[in-house]
Amino acid sequence: MPADPTRARSPIQLVQIIDRLNVGGPTPYLLFLSRALESRGYRSIVVKGQVAPGEAEMEDVIRRSGIQPLEVRGFSRAIVPIRDFRVLVALYRLFRRVRPAIVHTHKSKAGVVGRIAAWLAGVPVTLHTFHGLVFKGYFSAWKTRLIVLVERLLALRTDVLVAVSELQRDELLADRIAAPARICTVPLGVDLEPFLNRRRCDAGFREELGFGASTRLVGIVARLVPIKGVDIFLAAAEQVVGAVPDVRFVVIGDGELRADLESVARTRMLRGRVRFTGFRNDMARIYGSLDLSVLSSHHEGLPVALLESVACGCYVVASRVGGVPDLLRSERIGLMVAPGDPDALTGGILRALRERRGIADEERRKVVESYGLARLAQDFSHLYYKLSENKRAGGGSPGDCWEGKYA
Repeated sequence: MPADPTRARSPIQLVQIIDRLNVGGPTPYLLFLSRALESRGYRSIVVKGQVAPGEAEMEDVIRRSGIQPLEVRGFSRAIVPIRDFRVLVALYRLFRRVRPAIVHTHKSKAGVVGRIAAWLAGVPVTLHTFHGLVFKGYFSAWKTRLIVLVERLLALRTDVLVAVSELQRDELLADRIAAPARICTVPLGVDLEPFLNRRRCDAGFREELGFGASTRLVGIVARLVPIKGVDIFLAAAEQVVGAVPDVRFVVIGDGELRADLESVARTRMLRGRVRFTGFRNDMARIYGSLDLSVLSSHHEGLPVALLESVACGCYVVASRVGGVPDLLRSERIGLMVAPGDPDALTGGILRALRERRGIADEERRKVVESYGLARLAQDFSHLYYKLSENKRAGGGSPGDCWEGKYA
């Protein structure tokens, strides 16, 4: 990567927009990226909406980032046309007032209202990052077709669409969301240093759950919503306990399906073997206590939970979805299984437990280097610069800047 040319310039006004800073991977990604970009010549405004009932805002992450988000009243994930129009107007007025050089939207709802407002306000450069694909497994067929159509139209007014993995980029191309030159891959980056420095084998978390210090513990970190496939995890857990009686399970997270999933966990062989903790702020401690971290999602971008697990030295078993193959290039850090298949997940968990798999420090450091904040900030700083220079030079094809894969 060439030296960052933005460092010697006056601050460049950047506005980043997200529908809500709820518990999940995009929140720390956005906040810590905004902070890291400040040292590279960017002055960031982060615009957010409100979390939905039953969701929690990541207050500790917001506080640690040092970013003070600007909240737009009525901005939320839910689709409410009149309210959404008011949000669009509010964003338009913000852009006309602060005159940003770049607007970068994150997730679907912010991508719609934010990009339209940026276009109307004449913002020079607009980007959108897909953290997941809402037209994969979320809605009915007709709604999915409508969403794809909307994304194609928005792409016409977007300089670059950012995928967080090569597989995600391939999916966007398969759905013909935009031409290849307008879709680039910038791999996820998060603050992994606290996890790299965490001591393994902390028995305190097991004891907190009411399990013995020597109990083998398998965990899943996820929002409890259908796309995360936690029901698949519980189905696999029931099979695993039949083969490995001393293993126990923990579900870290919350969401609309929690009551139903807890009901499942109280039945049959899982009674007393599964604990639900809700959202937690001590994730480094938790990963340091797990023997195995599991991902059972049907679709994903690149799950932060897996990055944190590997950085902490906790071996993973994960569905082969989204950016997971980009991360798990070697069985030295994790196993991949077919999504939506409890038997395949059971086989992966049993193999990892029987072989007592772990992750070497060298592999952990490689992941931190590849998916850390420093690399992410450098990638976006250079990408923003190339886009801005491209516009000043006459607005040629974005493909002239990076040929699809940027990082």
